[in-house]
Amino acid sequence: MNDDRVVKKTASYIDKHIQEDLSLDKIAAALNYSKFYIAHAFAEQTGCTIYKYIQGRRLTLAAERLVKTEMPIVEIAYEAHYNSQQAFTLAFGRIYQCTPQTYRKNGIFYPKQPKLPCSGSVRIYSIKGGMMAA
Repeated sequence: MNDDRVVKKTASYIDKHIQEDLSLDKIAAALNYSKFYIAHAFAEQTGCTIYKYIQGRRLTLAAERLVKTEMPIVEIAYEAHYNSQQAFTLAFGRIYQCTPQTYRKNGIFYPKQPKLPCSGSVRIYSIKGGMMAA
């Protein structure tokens, strides 16, 4: 199986299980591949690590919830797998360049880490210094 298909399977698995605790070991076991192979193939094809992809997807989903729901920010933080609102606010600020509260007030959702495509060639997405390169 080529790296492109492995990356698509990995991204698909992550997106289906984004609300769960996701470790490289768990992903590799579920897909029956070596964690080293998956990590290397993913980074090579996408330009970002699996961890950064998961973090970016969770923050993007959190940003969507901030705009589309009235959920308390602390609940959104916990759903995004942050242990505190402070840790969430710091991570969110690095990517979105504002606090979650300011983002909510602006009321405009824009994804910083969209899903990787599951068909066609894998595009390169990575979050760097609050900006997303494609």
